[in-house]
Amino acid sequence: MNVKALNALPWQDAKSWFTQTCAAQRWATMMTDDRPYKNEEEILSHANRVWSGMDKNDYLEAFTAHPMIGDLDSLRSKFANTRTLAAGEQSGTAEASEATLLALREKNLAYREKHGFIFIICATGLSAETMLKALETRLSNTTAQEMENAAAEQIKITCLRISKAMNSEG
Repeated sequence: MNVKALNALPWQDAKSWFTQTCAAQRWATMMTDDRPYKNEEEILSHANRVWSGMDKNDYLEAFTAHPMIGDLDSLRSKFANTRTLAAGEQSGTAEASEATLLALREKNLAYREKHGFIFIICATGLSAETMLKALETRLSNTTAQEMENAAAEQIKITCLRISKAMNSEG
């Protein structure tokens, strides 16, 4: 997808495209409504500006579209619609030991129980051990702190997905 093609998409198709990069519907609607864009840099800059105006409900809507880190079964089934853009985001778990994967699952469950949403981290390029350390560190934060942390990680993920989609063939 290039910028010209994105700008030319029918509204619903463009919204679907943005929704694949971030499942917050209000964000995707605003990104779609604000077309046309000049280039990828403008899209990314605007994505950040629009995201900064989102609220807790938008954040939570976006978070629900992510599989729990290390939950490879849910990666394969529930999140099939974002499989292409999300490919490789959790590749660091592929080489992880069983003990690390079990610890990730256990800590993720504790995190979700405490904060009410799953642990969100821009996992691209991170090992499972690095993700686990970040999870352990952030688990003790307040829910308000974690909402901010997770929202900051979400926009990183979104921008990576936009860039990946803009630079892919087809």
